[in-house]
Amino acid sequence: MFAKIRYLWGALVIAVVVGLGMIPLLYLFPRHKGTIMHKLNRVILFLLGAKIEKVGERDPHAQMYIMNHQGIIDIITMEAIENTHFSWVAKKELFEIPWYGRLMRKGEMISVDRENKAGLVKLFKDVQKSLDEYGRAIAIFPEGTRGSGQKLLRFKPGPKFVAQKLGLRVQPVVIVGSKWVLNEHDHTAHSGTVKVIYLDPIDVKNAPDNWYETVRETMQRTIDEQMERYAVAR
Repeated sequence: MFAKIRYLWGALVIAVVVGLGMIPLLYLFPRHKGTIMHKLNRVILFLLGAKIEKVGERDPHAQMYIMNHQGIIDIITMEAIENTHFSWVAKKELFEIPWYGRLMRKGEMISVDRENKAGLVKLFKDVQKSLDEYGRAIAIFPEGTRGSGQKLLRFKPGPKFVAQKLGLRVQPVVIVGSKWVLNEHDHTAHSGTVKVIYLDPIDVKNAPDNWYETVRETMQRTIDEQMERYAVAR
C-alpha cells in the first residue's frame, strides 16, 4: 500500500514540476534549455527519494546514445545526470498530448510515426538536422518501447540505419534501478538508486557489420550482471 501511495506522489511530482515549472521556463528562457532540464529533473529525483550512481564516463564526442528503457525515470535520470540537452527520439503520440506535448515540441525533440513507412526517412533527416543545426546528440531507446522486465526487447532497425548512414559515434548506456524508483506497470514506487553505466563507444563507420547485435548482447549481459549483483527489483 505504501508503495502505491509513493507512486501517486511520484506521478504528482512529475506532473507539477514538468507542467508548472519545466514547460513555462522553456518558453521564457529558450537559450537555457539544457540547464532547465538538468536542474528540474534533479529536483524531481530528489523529491522522489532517488539517488544517481554513475559508472564510467559519457563520451562527449558521441553523437548517439542508445539505452534500455523501462519508464519515465530513465529520461529524467539522463537529463539530471548530465548538464547537456539531448534530442530525444519519441513516438509521435507523445507530441500530441495536450500541454505536455509542448515539452516535446519546445524541446525540439524528434517524433517518430511508427505507422508511416516514410518514418525512417524522416528520422534520418531529423537526426541530421539535430546534429548539424542544433549541435545536439541523439538519445534513443532502440527497443522502441518500455520493457516490462529486465530482458531487452528486440532492437528496432531505425537507430542502426541512421547510425550507419551518417557514420555516427554511438555510446551504449545501461540504466538499472529506474523501475524500482517508479514502476509504471504495477503503479508502485520506492526510494532507491538509479545506476547509469556508460559502455564503450563505437565508431560505426569503422565497426563490423554485426556491431548493433553485439551492442545488444553487451547491454543485456551488463543488465544481468547488475541484477544479480545488486538484486535490483525486477
